[in-house]
Amino acid sequence: MAMILNEEQQLLKESADGFFAEKAPVGQLRQLRDDKDEACFSRDLWKEMAEMGFAGILVSEEHGGAGFGLVGAGIVAEAMGRNLSASPFHASSVAAALVIEAAGSDQQKGRLLPAIAAGETIATLAIDEKSSHSPENSAMKAEVLDGGYKLSGMKTFVPEGGAADQFVVLARTSGEVGSQDGLSLFLVDRRASGLIIDRTAMTDSRNWAKLTFEGVQVDADALIGEEGKAMAALDPALDKARVVLSAELLGIAQECLDQTVKYLQERKQFGVLIGSFQGLQHRAAQLFSEIEVTRSAVLKALQMGDMGGDFRWFASLAKAKASKTAELASNEAIQMHGGIGMTDEFDMGFYIKRARVLQALYGDYNYHADRFASASGY
Repeated sequence: MAMILNEEQQLLKESADGFFAEKAPVGQLRQLRDDKDEACFSRDLWKEMAEMGFAGILVSEEHGGAGFGLVGAGIVAEAMGRNLSASPFHASSVAAALVIEAAGSDQQKGRLLPAIAAGETIATLAIDEKSSHSPENSAMKAEVLDGGYKLSGMKTFVPEGGAADQFVVLARTSGEVGSQDGLSLFLVDRRASGLIIDRTAMTDSRNWAKLTFEGVQVDADALIGEEGKAMAALDPALDKARVVLSAELLGIAQECLDQTVKYLQERKQFGVLIGSFQGLQHRAAQLFSEIEVTRSAVLKALQMGDMGGDFRWFASLAKAKASKTAELASNEAIQMHGGIGMTDEFDMGFYIKRARVLQALYGDYNYHADRFASASGY
């Protein structure tokens, strides 16, 4: 498969780049932060994204979406990364939609996927209980009751948790903590009795939450997929979500490079453009090379995900590489901007904060480097 975008994908890229640069630039995120906006995203923007087809880009046409595939979702995510556009896109239209598509019943798909694609319902995954990603270590309990289940425990680091209407919750119906067996997925409405939602102020000025389940009762039809077999559907869906996350990290890295090169071409010291300093040229050239390698890894992973089958090797490669490259790019951008790079007046601080959060989401560099090695036979 050619490592380039086809004509349809290129048109989508031009559309997404123009849309987010105009409608949701970094300045909008700054304003949301300064206003202490409760949703941490513009609902008007989210409505426009739905009208553009972005909210349903991974939802099948059968359920009212665009069915554009992972490459399309990656194109949108990269454009959002370059502009730090705040929206529930990744939480709802990517991660949650992928899990519901993979494991949901016909009734669940018919009820939720059209609403997600239309931007009318925001869904998100609640799968981790510690700061590090480790779904198999979930200890949250789901006890069988007459006609349903009772959920007790907590989840943390939940994307868009303060604004979500529906939560896809991972809980243990059997087995020991650390085992992939015995984990099940449940749909929980934000209005459920016993559910406590605590918004968490994250460094990236986005909407995160901690969820506490105090005997939350759900009906039997809230179960997504087969009881005790959640990881069979969750892990492949997460791999797809991880690759889309990698595309957003790629967009962050590219924008850090572009803004830094522009600054090097404008800033003077002792009457000389600092871009003429060979040491800075070498660092910029190295960063350019790392970004191009990352671009290839991300695009290949997106393509492999669209082809279907087990692509964990490509997913972990893309997430690990994109995490390291975004870390390098944001660090270099701060350093080459000098002291002003650390001030709130410049945008670099927003990029480094968003990069650090995304690096940790659904597995950091170490998690995926280990997973990549295991998939490679080591």
